[in-house]
Amino acid sequence: MTYCAIDFGTSNSAVAVPDGAALRLAPVEGAYTTLPTAVFFNTDENSRDYGRAALEAYIDGFDGRLMRSMKSILGSPLAENSTDLGDGSAIKYTDVIAIFVEHLKRSAEASAGASISRAVLGRPVFFVDDDPRADQLAQQQLEAAARSVGLKEIHFQYEPIAAAFDYESHLTQEGLVLVADIGGGTSDFSLVRVGPERVKRVERKDDVLAHHGVHVAGTDFDRRVELVTILRELGYQTLDPEGREIPNRIYFDLATWHLINTVYAPKRVSELVLMRHLFTQTRHHDRLMRVVDRRLGHALAAHAEEAKIGVAAGGETIIDLELVEEDLRLAFDEAQLIKAGHDETLRIVQAARDTVQAAGVAPRDVGAIYFTGGSTGLAFLSGALSAAFPDARPVFGDRLASVATGLGIHARRIFGQA
Repeated sequence: MTYCAIDFGTSNSAVAVPDGAALRLAPVEGAYTTLPTAVFFNTDENSRDYGRAALEAYIDGFDGRLMRSMKSILGSPLAENSTDLGDGSAIKYTDVIAIFVEHLKRSAEASAGASISRAVLGRPVFFVDDDPRADQLAQQQLEAAARSVGLKEIHFQYEPIAAAFDYESHLTQEGLVLVADIGGGTSDFSLVRVGPERVKRVERKDDVLAHHGVHVAGTDFDRRVELVTILRELGYQTLDPEGREIPNRIYFDLATWHLINTVYAPKRVSELVLMRHLFTQTRHHDRLMRVVDRRLGHALAAHAEEAKIGVAAGGETIIDLELVEEDLRLAFDEAQLIKAGHDETLRIVQAARDTVQAAGVAPRDVGAIYFTGGSTGLAFLSGALSAAFPDARPVFGDRLASVATGLGIHARRIFGQA
């Protein structure tokens, strides 16, 4: 019986399996070794989709229930509640988590070619802030979900510790590393004591000197990009005949992934039709109604994310809005991205500073910043964090898989070679 390491993340998940003397990430969706933490219960086709396929089925308009970021409900009163699947049936939230963990386990078994009953699971330093009982309950709920799908021997490791393992394995002396895990929904920071002697320890909780985070991350940058580029072509921040700004709720909802479908409700569509007299440039209203009538909201959000990624390392890109209007294209560059995300960048950098301050450590004593999470690919953001700690060496891990890889390293220490 072999083992695996499961990174059940809020935004993305991955799983590592032993491969001889090494470890490798198992394919979890086609050839992909990471997948969005999402499951779609498709009531039209009586099927279940995971990851990218789940998001695509939802965007394509199939009836059913999409569940994302399920990890965030652990430890809350909501976790033991049930949710309607849209066909008259219901399922407990903890059972949804079990279903997703089972998908990761089966992917690991398919890759390893063997049944798996032992695993290391990642966990945040705090599932629930400032509530030890709820935090303990959250781990118990995750463990129960894992056991329900056939995992019998389960160990937990803190995600920031896991993320730092690869960095730690190359150290010759003890030091402090600030782990910056910046994903789609949150930016989490942990100040961790690492070193060659600490590598041998299984229990590492005391090595996390401070942990802090903010609910500001990649999707917030996407929203800003969409608002200042795409949605301005639909009337965002334009003025009505009286000199007042057009009501902006419609635009914020169109730029917020989980609220986009609310814009298509018949009552809201009727309200938008009646707003035409407020638009001094009727082409803006025409474009807005075209987006709503054709249900293009998710496509526009995807264009905003693609534009962000396209200029993340510098240069510029073109946002093609042919689906809204023929020959409608917008130029977008890194300078615009930096300006759009200015406030979000400041909040993230301040969260990093607050983490180090909470540990009672001077910024100059931080030896390295270890970057992980999808949004650390934004050069201006990682640069701003590095500038806040000029004495720290920037170290970049695998943005989506460093936690899973680190959990795999920990699993080898516990379970030995397969």
